[in-house]
Amino acid sequence: MEIRTFVVGPLQSNSYIVSDEASGKAVVIDPGMESEPVLDAIRKDGLQLELVLITHGHFDHVFSSQAFTAATGAAVVMHAADLPLLRDMPETARLFGFKAPPAPEPDRLVRDGDSVAVGALRFAVLETPGHTPGSISLLIEDAVFVGDALFAGSVGRTDLQGGSLPTLLRSIHEKLLTLPDRTAVYSGHGPATSIGVERRSNPFLQAGVR
Repeated sequence: MEIRTFVVGPLQSNSYIVSDEASGKAVVIDPGMESEPVLDAIRKDGLQLELVLITHGHFDHVFSSQAFTAATGAAVVMHAADLPLLRDMPETARLFGFKAPPAPEPDRLVRDGDSVAVGALRFAVLETPGHTPGSISLLIEDAVFVGDALFAGSVGRTDLQGGSLPTLLRSIHEKLLTLPDRTAVYSGHGPATSIGVERRSNPFLQAGVR
């Protein structure tokens, strides 16, 4: 397995390519704004993009999904609870000063306990709502892609549509902090961290579930 991180767009969102080196099959996680370098890397490396995995429906994480599906035929996977956010993406982006294309409807809806497979890659789906109602995290081996649920030293904002701080903290404590300390955490913004580091030092997690 190879993980490549791309920081894209004016909101500095993280987009990820996760590829199975043996088969050349790959997924993209959260294709944000200005994701052309991600698509260029897929083409340059001769990867076969199978899936676009969406951790949550905010426009800075799904902005380029249409471009990826049109260019590669990849299927889109997300949680049903964020479909309203996906469908409202052009209007939401406009409120933030951006013009966004309509996002394609997902090809597959997943929920907690589901598994998503591409080549030898196996992602376990963890429901981690709170930042949005349909936020999911994607666990593969010793790595977890958490979208905007958890950051290095912080947690996702909960003042947007559908956000809930108690729900988010419960998600983190019940679904993420139960993972081994060595688990690498790949967030929707900012640097990678680990479960152990966040368990010990993240100030938002020291008071327990509210």
